[in-house]
Amino acid sequence: MTDVDIPVELRRLWRIPADTNLGRTAELDVERVVRTAVDLADRHGLDGVSLPKIAKTLGFTTMSLYRHVGSKEELLTLMFDAAFADFPEPATEPGQWRLGLHTWTAQQRDLYDRRPWLVRMPILAPPTGPHQVAFMDGGLRLLRPTGLEWPQKVGVLMLLTGWARHAAQLSHDLAAGREASVDQGAAERAWSRSLAHLVEPDRFPDMAALLDSDTFLAPRPETTAAEQADFVFGLERILDGVAELIASRARP
Repeated sequence: MTDVDIPVELRRLWRIPADTNLGRTAELDVERVVRTAVDLADRHGLDGVSLPKIAKTLGFTTMSLYRHVGSKEELLTLMFDAAFADFPEPATEPGQWRLGLHTWTAQQRDLYDRRPWLVRMPILAPPTGPHQVAFMDGGLRLLRPTGLEWPQKVGVLMLLTGWARHAAQLSHDLAAGREASVDQGAAERAWSRSLAHLVEPDRFPDMAALLDSDTFLAPRPETTAAEQADFVFGLERILDGVAELIASRARP
């Protein structure tokens, strides 16, 4: 693909300057628009971001933004990539793929916790922007010594990314419930007691056994600690599966 063949959306995403005959520096550019959009999302969530709001914040007309961002959908793509600009480089010892992937996934969860709006954005395509490509490249680098094939490596990264995203979204939803004065522990206990009257052992034997235990009646740990423990538990089970996949390749 030559420089001329690169679509305008990718040019903006990779910050490739457009040819221009203007003799002065433009007052507005893609970087400034995206930085303002990310700042609005950090402060007000994804619903607080729109082209008119960005234009008002910057002191320009909405129409002037379309020269730098073609649509709201393109803006979201630019924002998602920009959010990964500060994602850390893998820093573990060579060969320590499990520790490296654990850290890589936990760092995603941290990013989603700092910027909850990220998990509300639809994922419509594979990594396209430079920051997302760097993020995926780091994950692939950690898998380099495992001997896995490319499709397996991609599958592992998709599993880990999906788990980090799911755990963060669940945490945000529970936090929203707490803000609405919903006591999570009390809600679970009430759910357990009510459902116990409806779940018949003959029809739902394992659910009945679960509800008959004290799993949901026992005192609940401090919320953030419990959520972190759940996240680590799930992450370690995924990595157990990856370890088994790697080991299976070495068997006769």
